[in-house]
Amino acid sequence: MARKGPWPSGSRMGAGAGSGPPRGTAVRVRTAGRRKPSSTQWLQRQLNDPYVREAKRLGYRSRAAFKLAELDNRFHVLNPGARVVDLGAAPGGWTQVAVERIGSARGKGLVVGVDLLEMPPIPGAILMRADFTAAGTPARIKAALGGPADVVLSDMAAPATGHAATDHLRIVALAEAAYDFAVEVLAPGGAFVCKVYQGGAERALLQRLKRSFAQIRHAKPPASRSESAEVYLVAQGFRGGVD
Repeated sequence: MARKGPWPSGSRMGAGAGSGPPRGTAVRVRTAGRRKPSSTQWLQRQLNDPYVREAKRLGYRSRAAFKLAELDNRFHVLNPGARVVDLGAAPGGWTQVAVERIGSARGKGLVVGVDLLEMPPIPGAILMRADFTAAGTPARIKAALGGPADVVLSDMAAPATGHAATDHLRIVALAEAAYDFAVEVLAPGGAFVCKVYQGGAERALLQRLKRSFAQIRHAKPPASRSESAEVYLVAQGFRGGVD
């Protein structure tokens, strides 16, 4: 059966994870006033990014929504009626896709989104402003879930320092914290999806994942910018607390 995507029927985005949104005419931005050249480059990239335009057209809060949609098109982790936790949810793009895929806005399943930043409400989701690494936060998430989770998503990232090795270690530490939480809340057969940066320090995390899940794969969805070092670990078939 064809996997439903967040794009309207007939859109190239709905064809699968390897497709991309239509590209428009390139927009050129002139350096103006006090704007730094780096700011001009960022603005030009945003204006010419087809995922940014498509996210705005479809009402998604970020282009990152397409990363999760493309991962789900490939791995099918978001099933109707599932209980889902979205860590590092702001501004809410991943949460929006999870709500659509599981049907929680129609009373099927549940999505709990957690972030340090406050987010406007998303119908079908429970949004929690909290520091995931704080001692009491996991208990709050569990209470909101009201039962085992089927999927734990983590798109968390620490603020960039500009030092690649340091940034890599910090994001792997967040991924490990997300994994520790996942093994506490996932139902048998559940899935865990988390972001890491390429760099080698995630080997210890991979070993832990291999003990707890039947299948682990690396993926870089098409919506992930080619210059970004981010990749996603997709772990499926949770075996229970065997870590």
